[in-house]
Amino acid sequence: MPLTLTLLPMILTLALAFVAGILLVRYLTVSVQEMRLSLGLALLSFLLLLAALARSILEGGALLAVPSSLALFLAGFMAMSRRVLSRKDRGDLPALTRSPDDPGLGHAAVIYFAHGEPEVYDPIGWINQFREFDEDQIPFVPRPLRPFFLYRLRQKYLHTGGSRHRQMHQRMMECLERAFREEGDLTTRFYLSFLDDRPRPDQAVVRALNDGASRIIVSEVFLTISNHTAEGREIIRAVLPEGHIVPLHFTGPLWDSRTLHSMFLERANQVLGSADRSRAGVLLVGHGQPDQWDRIFPTETEQELAFRQEILELFVEDGYPRENLALAWMEFKEPRPARAVEEMVRRGVKRVLYFSAAISADSIHSQFDVPELVSKARIPGEVILENVGAWNDHPLAIKAIKEKIDSILV
Repeated sequence: MPLTLTLLPMILTLALAFVAGILLVRYLTVSVQEMRLSLGLALLSFLLLLAALARSILEGGALLAVPSSLALFLAGFMAMSRRVLSRKDRGDLPALTRSPDDPGLGHAAVIYFAHGEPEVYDPIGWINQFREFDEDQIPFVPRPLRPFFLYRLRQKYLHTGGSRHRQMHQRMMECLERAFREEGDLTTRFYLSFLDDRPRPDQAVVRALNDGASRIIVSEVFLTISNHTAEGREIIRAVLPEGHIVPLHFTGPLWDSRTLHSMFLERANQVLGSADRSRAGVLLVGHGQPDQWDRIFPTETEQELAFRQEILELFVEDGYPRENLALAWMEFKEPRPARAVEEMVRRGVKRVLYFSAAISADSIHSQFDVPELVSKARIPGEVILENVGAWNDHPLAIKAIKEKIDSILV
């Protein structure tokens, strides 16, 4: 029998192993719409691979077929992983049709700038985050496991039905614009923008300039000075033409806003009503960043802590027992939410209100991650856990954002 015919079953087996590795990664990372088809193809490739391996084993070729197939499967898995994780964030920048020395039409433009999160599953935000971790040599999820991390992200989207982040920020910006109009400002224009969604802040700035803005104010709807605010400023400054005469201002983040501090107390009081505060606990969950980033942007952790500590002082002044108030971190730092809840319950708390204190608008973090972390607390069944969520469009949150803008407009 010709040698090629003898080797054909082995070649087919190895090809199936390589394809199976590719299709597994594809299933783990594709959009929700493509998920079922990808799962079917992956299962089919595995069944064919098992059949081919079974034949090789029966023919006495197990010693070569099994390890070779495993090696080719891993090669296909890693090749497809590399392709998925090297995906670039695309988004065309509109053409700037205005000359640098054009003074504009006289109105101010507010670029409402928030973190952003796709409404439906799209891994690009986390792919960018992986890239940033790697550049800063921060250990996070090992490369071979990142497709499984993206699978888990997609599961969160399926569980929550999607992220409300974009629509909530749209609502918040509309509330902000309405507040300006009610005070008689009929000319300032508002433009939504996101770091990890569309439109980007540079796209919004180009639109504002093309619309004739004579002044640009970037409303940084973030909690702290961090790598996120730094990246946003870099993106915006890069799009401005050399010699442009339009003033550019940044409001700075909101960690030091007394108005925003007071929002947490007002919301807690609204939830509790006339209930006994001595049995109520309040947990402020921060986001957290890697310790390595603290050396680059120490303001992130310092300001998150200062922000939440100021809020706790307001609760104490309003009569809440200090021992029933706690801080926790969502990731990278301790304590985690479950431990903080358990300690409060040991002190007699029967009802815990928890906030995603660093999250500006509903997101997978506030809709899924923080509630899941809190639910891990080992506590009696009668203890009530209430998710008060992100800032959202509470009037005091809108007022805090407006105050930052007003301090520049005056």
